[in-house]
Amino acid sequence: MTQRTLLIATHNVGKYREITAALQGLPLTCIRLNDMPHLPPGFTVAEPAMTFEGNAIIKAMTCGHLTGCLTLADDAGLEVDALAGRPGVHSARYTPGTDAARYRALLRELHDVPDHERSAQFRAVIAIYDPGTTKIRTCEGIYRGVLLLQPKGHNGFGYDPIFYDPRVGKTAAEMTVEEKNTRSHRGQALQAARIILQEEFCNAEPLKWGQI
Repeated sequence: MTQRTLLIATHNVGKYREITAALQGLPLTCIRLNDMPHLPPGFTVAEPAMTFEGNAIIKAMTCGHLTGCLTLADDAGLEVDALAGRPGVHSARYTPGTDAARYRALLRELHDVPDHERSAQFRAVIAIYDPGTTKIRTCEGIYRGVLLLQPKGHNGFGYDPIFYDPRVGKTAAEMTVEEKNTRSHRGQALQAARIILQEEFCNAEPLKWGQI
């Protein structure tokens, strides 16, 4: 089977590691945005949509058109029940600074929320786009849990240190990549994406750079 190049549309090392681990065994050579010399350093795609699906599609299509590569992009965020679903699509922009700055700001906003009302969910949508055929597919995953009062764990990224899974007694930041991929929102979406890639994209002819 022909090996295809799959562009993972991210600069995030942790996210790239999770995605490539979930796609192991497929006839794909995975690269990320940093590996594309035709793109300016630190290239990013604006995320103007009001849904995770909209942003994932925008990123996949933009990066696919610019590079000519089969592209996988995702958008994900944290939806807090006590905040009517916020920060949602604005999770990565909830407050300026680092991941730690964002989850600590969220903990301050939830300071008076009692334990039994601290439920939340991660939602992820993956979009796969082939610029050679213009085919696009999406899939989604949702991961329910509760938010702790203090962070725990040093793995993962984003809000993982404060997101607790009571079924396994760990935060997402205390899990290994393999363990997290079997449970998380992105892991669920990636399981579906793996099937879609295998059945619909791995046998297609890639678009060559000169055809862009």
